[in-house]
Amino acid sequence: MRFLVLISIILRNLLRHRRRSVIAIGSVGFGIAALSVASGYIEWMFVDFREATIASQYAHVQVTKPGYHENGRADPFNYLLPGDPAAKPLTQADHVRAWGPRLGFVGLISHGESTMSFVAEGFDPANDLTDDRSLRMVEGQRLGPKDHNKVLVGRGLATLIGVKAGDGVVLMVDSPTGGMRAIDAKVAGVFESVSKAYDDSAALIHISAARKLLKVDGAHSWLVYADDTQNTATLAADLKSRFAGSQFEVRTWDQLAEFYMRAVDLFRQQLGVVRFIVIAIILLGIANTMMMSVIERTGEIGTSMALGIKGRSLLVQFVTEGALIGLIGALSGLLLAVLLSLLLDSLQIEMPPPPSLTRGYTARILLTPGIIIEGLVIAMATTTLASLYPAWKASRMVIVEAIRHNK
Repeated sequence: MRFLVLISIILRNLLRHRRRSVIAIGSVGFGIAALSVASGYIEWMFVDFREATIASQYAHVQVTKPGYHENGRADPFNYLLPGDPAAKPLTQADHVRAWGPRLGFVGLISHGESTMSFVAEGFDPANDLTDDRSLRMVEGQRLGPKDHNKVLVGRGLATLIGVKAGDGVVLMVDSPTGGMRAIDAKVAGVFESVSKAYDDSAALIHISAARKLLKVDGAHSWLVYADDTQNTATLAADLKSRFAGSQFEVRTWDQLAEFYMRAVDLFRQQLGVVRFIVIAIILLGIANTMMMSVIERTGEIGTSMALGIKGRSLLVQFVTEGALIGLIGALSGLLLAVLLSLLLDSLQIEMPPPPSLTRGYTARILLTPGIIIEGLVIAMATTTLASLYPAWKASRMVIVEAIRHNK
């Protein structure tokens, strides 16, 4: 009951000084809106970049021989997994949407008088790299389950050797047993992944064609796609229990995507600067507003103390008033952020690709529960903190001097 009375008094004070209250609430609201929009925009970038990275490069979980990611480039054929029947436990794990073997190798690709080195992977077209997020076709078409004599070429590599869909090429590799092997292939299509550096040297062929070319039966990795990225950790734990022992190693996408994790850290540091600026603006603005409120109401404060209201009660009143300003400002700011996010979604603004990447993205604002809670906490915490000194000063006033202040 006392709390309701206190809130009623505070609301009357806010309504009585409308201009000052609107300025205070507006400064909090615009600050929280700016922080929420910036956080939501960066959060959407993280999600979009994350899903594209998972789909086109790492999958959610990879199963390999131990040490493959550290030493596999130097001696790839010493880290071959057994044949596909050994991967049967993958189909029995929970949250598995699809899986596919990958066999990596390097070699030379020739077309006419042009010859370039390439980095290739054999994959299963029936289950792996099946959507536009994982493999965006610039020209031609994807590999089908029966396209054993066709190849997909990265956009940069296609430009360097001057090929297009339908052209013939020759793939040459050093086999693990020694000697040069070559096959004739037809370019089924030109693709574009997330990374420009990857597209400048990448080629993809059917896993069976890669095995025939290299005269091997296994794969370097089994890429496992989860039904939802949120289930990655659960899926990895399940696979670790199914592939226990020293023969296999299970790693999640975030343990492999070093570039993504560095980009996330960089953006979070930049967002921290924005957060600091918003907090500083709110602190200074609310402290000034509350100090002006104390000065204007000095006479009232003295009268209240003369009627028996203790300084501690006045302290609580002013601090609660600051917290209420923060709450109202935060709610109004979050509402503004929601409206801005809806507006941005309706505009469908296409953003250019970030440095070293090939794809742009549609600008969006993703307001997660964490961003909303952060906005509320920052607004109420900073306004409460900013109110402490003015509230303390009001509670320490001398009654007689306070009453005489307005006379």
